[in-house]
Amino acid sequence: MATGGPAAGPELFATMSTMRAMRRLKADPVPEELLDRLVQAAVWGPSGGNMQRFEYVVVTDRAVMAELAPLWRRCVDAYLATTGRYAPSGMDEAAYRRMVAAIEYQRDHFADTPALIVPCYRFPPPRIEEEGLRASAEALGPQAAERMATGQTRFQALAEGSCVYPGVQNLLLAARALGLAANITIWHLMLEDEWKQVLGIPADMNTFAAVPVGRPLGNFGPVRRRPVAEVVHRDRW
Repeated sequence: MATGGPAAGPELFATMSTMRAMRRLKADPVPEELLDRLVQAAVWGPSGGNMQRFEYVVVTDRAVMAELAPLWRRCVDAYLATTGRYAPSGMDEAAYRRMVAAIEYQRDHFADTPALIVPCYRFPPPRIEEEGLRASAEALGPQAAERMATGQTRFQALAEGSCVYPGVQNLLLAARALGLAANITIWHLMLEDEWKQVLGIPADMNTFAAVPVGRPLGNFGPVRRRPVAEVVHRDRW
């Protein structure tokens, strides 16, 4: 099996295996029709219950990007001061430093980002009646029902995320196929209220990523990932 290099077979596999997180972007504008194609690819993604409650904010206005740039700097600096301070266990230090350099480049040039796509999602108010709750608890069993009741916050977050992130992956694949650089980031969530204010996003709408898009300054190439044999647990852990 492939271990991270370009894969033989359908073109999609070659696209996936060379889809690096590209953080160094040219300042050249991205045509609106290409951005629409990226969002179209995202909309084709799975939708929980086929509710299709997603919305996409597409930013290309230089003035708006300039307002977001200092917020992005604060988020990146907060990340690099905490979680991103040291290389993850098992990661080559030199490779990590190269990644940090790319992160810092993106931070320092964020105002020049050609386009930014912010996926949003908002579940409708739940319609759960007492009879339904009883039937659900009976189906799960008392212990599992209690765990479910105490874990609702996590379940809600994962339920919304499962309706958004498959579409974001479609968007990233479409960008790679069209020769565009993109990467998924969530650090904006550290200052989500401020981002919403700049972008006019309603307070009750959740944002799930900030995806910078543009022409790459670097080259696409094979991603470095763990071999399949190291991550698969067949039938049991």
